Amino acid sequence: MASPAVRPAPGHPLDTAASYARLGPVLQSYLRRWVPPDDVPDVTQAALLDLWRTRERYDPARSLDAWALMIARRRAIDYLRARPRPVMPLSAVPDPPGQDGREVAGRLADAAEIAVALAALPGAEREAIELAYFGGLTQREIAAHLRVPLGTIKARTARGLRRARQLLTSARRREALA
Repeated sequence: MASPAVRPAPGHPLDTAASYARLGPVLQSYLRRWVPPDDVPDVTQAALLDLWRTRERYDPARSLDAWALMIARRRAIDYLRARPRPVMPLSAVPDPPGQDGREVAGRLADAAEIAVALAALPGAEREAIELAYFGGLTQREIAAHLRVPLGTIKARTARGLRRARQLLTSARRREALA
Protein backbone atom coordinates (compact mmCIF):
# COMPACT_ATOMS: atom_id res chain seq x y z
CA MET A 1 0.00 0.00 0.00
CA ALA A 2 1.40 3.39 -0.96
CA SER A 3 1.88 5.92 1.79
CA PRO A 4 -0.28 9.03 1.58
CA ALA A 5 1.30 11.96 -0.24
CA VAL A 6 2.82 14.60 2.01
CA ARG A 7 1.64 18.05 1.06
CA PRO A 8 3.09 21.11 2.77
CA ALA A 9 0.67 23.76 3.80
CA PRO A 10 0.40 26.62 1.28
CA GLY A 11 3.04 29.27 1.93
CA HIS A 12 5.26 27.03 4.05
CA PRO A 13 8.63 26.05 2.64
CA LEU A 14 9.38 22.38 2.38
CA ASP A 15 11.21 21.23 5.48
CA THR A 16 14.45 19.71 4.14
CA ALA A 17 14.79 17.12 6.91
CA ALA A 18 11.19 15.99 6.52
CA SER A 19 11.53 15.98 2.74
CA TYR A 20 14.64 13.84 2.86
CA ALA A 21 13.14 11.42 5.36
CA ARG A 22 9.89 11.13 3.41
CA LEU A 23 11.04 11.38 -0.21
CA GLY A 24 14.62 10.10 -0.04
CA PRO A 25 13.78 6.37 -0.09
CA VAL A 26 11.16 6.87 -2.84
CA LEU A 27 13.59 8.79 -5.03
CA GLN A 28 16.44 6.35 -4.41
CA SER A 29 14.24 3.42 -5.36
CA TYR A 30 13.19 5.21 -8.55
CA LEU A 31 16.71 6.34 -9.46
CA ARG A 32 18.15 2.81 -9.14
CA ARG A 33 16.50 2.09 -12.48
CA TRP A 34 18.32 4.95 -14.18
CA VAL A 35 21.78 5.49 -12.73
CA PRO A 36 24.56 3.20 -11.47
CA PRO A 37 24.11 2.15 -7.82
CA ASP A 38 27.14 4.11 -6.61
CA ASP A 39 25.71 7.35 -7.99
CA VAL A 40 22.13 7.00 -6.69
CA PRO A 41 22.80 8.95 -3.43
CA ASP A 42 24.40 11.85 -5.32
CA VAL A 43 21.57 12.11 -7.86
CA THR A 44 19.02 11.79 -5.04
CA GLN A 45 20.70 14.64 -3.19
CA ALA A 46 20.71 16.77 -6.38
CA ALA A 47 17.00 16.05 -6.87
CA LEU A 48 16.17 16.97 -3.26
CA LEU A 49 18.24 20.13 -3.53
CA ASP A 50 16.35 21.04 -6.71
CA LEU A 51 13.09 20.28 -4.93
CA TRP A 52 14.00 22.65 -2.12
CA ARG A 53 15.25 25.39 -4.52
CA THR A 54 12.03 25.29 -6.56
CA ARG A 55 9.65 24.80 -3.65
CA GLU A 56 7.73 27.98 -4.49
CA ARG A 57 6.66 26.37 -7.81
CA TYR A 58 5.07 23.42 -6.03
CA ASP A 59 1.29 23.30 -6.37
CA PRO A 60 -0.19 21.85 -3.16
CA ALA A 61 -3.21 20.66 -5.14
CA ARG A 62 -0.92 18.11 -6.85
CA SER A 63 0.99 15.12 -5.52
CA LEU A 64 4.33 15.92 -3.91
CA ASP A 65 5.60 12.44 -4.87
CA ALA A 66 4.86 12.96 -8.56
CA TRP A 67 6.53 16.38 -8.53
CA ALA A 68 9.60 14.98 -6.76
CA LEU A 69 9.84 12.03 -9.17
CA MET A 70 9.66 14.40 -12.14
CA ILE A 71 12.57 16.39 -10.73
CA ALA A 72 14.52 13.20 -9.96
CA ARG A 73 14.00 12.00 -13.53
CA ARG A 74 15.36 15.27 -14.88
CA ARG A 75 18.42 15.06 -12.60
CA ALA A 76 19.02 11.46 -13.70
CA ILE A 77 18.89 12.53 -17.36
CA ASP A 78 21.28 15.40 -16.64
CA TYR A 79 23.62 12.99 -14.87
CA LEU A 80 23.54 10.46 -17.72
CA ARG A 81 24.17 13.14 -20.33
CA ALA A 82 27.09 14.64 -18.40
CA ARG A 83 29.01 11.48 -17.64
CA PRO A 84 31.80 10.57 -20.03
CA ARG A 85 31.05 7.82 -22.49
CA PRO A 86 33.58 5.03 -22.72
CA VAL A 87 35.70 5.10 -25.84
CA MET A 88 36.78 1.81 -27.34
CA PRO A 89 39.48 1.60 -30.00
CA LEU A 90 38.17 0.35 -33.31
CA SER A 91 40.64 -2.53 -33.26
CA ALA A 92 38.99 -3.84 -30.07
CA VAL A 93 35.55 -4.00 -31.67
CA PRO A 94 34.82 -7.55 -32.83
CA ASP A 95 33.66 -8.19 -36.36
CA PRO A 96 29.89 -8.20 -36.53
CA PRO A 97 28.31 -11.60 -36.78
CA GLY A 98 26.87 -12.44 -40.12
CA GLN A 99 28.02 -12.11 -43.65
CA ASP A 100 31.45 -10.87 -44.56
CA GLY A 101 31.70 -8.90 -47.78
CA ARG A 102 34.21 -11.40 -49.15
CA GLU A 103 31.80 -14.26 -48.52
CA VAL A 104 29.02 -12.43 -50.34
CA ALA A 105 31.30 -11.63 -53.28
CA GLY A 106 32.42 -15.26 -53.42
CA ARG A 107 28.83 -16.51 -53.43
CA LEU A 108 27.90 -14.06 -56.18
CA ALA A 109 30.86 -15.20 -58.25
CA ASP A 110 29.87 -18.84 -57.69
CA ALA A 111 26.27 -18.06 -58.64
CA ALA A 112 27.45 -16.44 -61.88
CA GLU A 113 29.58 -19.49 -62.73
CA ILE A 114 26.66 -21.82 -61.96
CA ALA A 115 24.34 -19.75 -64.17
CA VAL A 116 26.85 -20.03 -67.05
CA ALA A 117 27.19 -23.80 -66.51
CA LEU A 118 23.39 -24.29 -66.40
CA ALA A 119 22.98 -22.26 -69.59
CA ALA A 120 25.45 -24.60 -71.32
CA LEU A 121 23.41 -27.73 -70.46
CA PRO A 122 20.91 -29.27 -72.87
CA GLY A 123 17.38 -27.92 -72.29
CA ALA A 124 15.84 -31.09 -70.78
CA GLU A 125 18.67 -31.50 -68.25
CA ARG A 126 18.65 -27.78 -67.34
CA GLU A 127 14.87 -27.84 -66.88
CA ALA A 128 15.00 -30.86 -64.54
CA ILE A 129 17.75 -29.26 -62.43
CA GLU A 130 16.05 -25.86 -62.29
CA LEU A 131 12.73 -27.39 -61.21
CA ALA A 132 14.48 -29.44 -58.52
CA TYR A 133 16.86 -26.83 -57.10
CA PHE A 134 15.13 -23.53 -57.83
CA GLY A 135 11.52 -24.72 -58.00
CA GLY A 136 11.79 -26.90 -54.92
CA LEU A 137 10.04 -29.85 -56.58
CA THR A 138 10.80 -33.49 -55.89
CA GLN A 139 11.73 -35.77 -58.76
CA ARG A 140 8.26 -37.34 -58.65
CA GLU A 141 6.66 -33.88 -58.88
CA ILE A 142 8.93 -32.95 -61.80
CA ALA A 143 7.99 -36.18 -63.60
CA ALA A 144 4.30 -35.45 -63.11
CA HIS A 145 4.75 -31.79 -64.13
CA LEU A 146 6.65 -32.64 -67.32
CA ARG A 147 4.60 -35.82 -67.99
CA VAL A 148 7.66 -38.03 -68.36
CA PRO A 149 8.66 -41.22 -66.50
CA LEU A 150 10.38 -40.83 -63.12
CA GLY A 151 13.44 -42.72 -64.37
CA THR A 152 13.86 -40.18 -67.19
CA ILE A 153 13.87 -37.30 -64.68
CA LYS A 154 16.43 -39.11 -62.52
CA ALA A 155 18.68 -39.71 -65.52
CA ARG A 156 18.36 -36.10 -66.76
CA THR A 157 19.15 -34.73 -63.30
CA ALA A 158 22.16 -37.00 -62.80
CA ARG A 159 23.58 -36.29 -66.31
CA GLY A 160 22.94 -32.56 -65.92
CA LEU A 161 24.66 -32.36 -62.54
CA ARG A 162 27.65 -34.34 -63.85
CA ARG A 163 28.01 -32.03 -66.89
CA ALA A 164 27.58 -28.92 -64.74
CA ARG A 165 30.30 -30.15 -62.37
CA GLN A 166 32.66 -30.77 -65.32
CA LEU A 167 31.93 -27.30 -66.73
CA LEU A 168 32.56 -25.63 -63.36
CA THR A 169 35.78 -27.61 -62.79
CA SER A 170 37.18 -26.73 -66.20
CA ALA A 171 36.18 -23.05 -65.78
CA ARG A 172 37.96 -22.88 -62.41
CA ARG A 173 41.06 -24.51 -63.84
CA ARG A 174 41.16 -21.95 -66.66
CA GLU A 175 40.71 -19.19 -64.09
CA ALA A 176 43.54 -20.55 -61.93
CA LEU A 177 45.90 -20.69 -64.93
CA ALA A 178 45.09 -17.13 -66.02
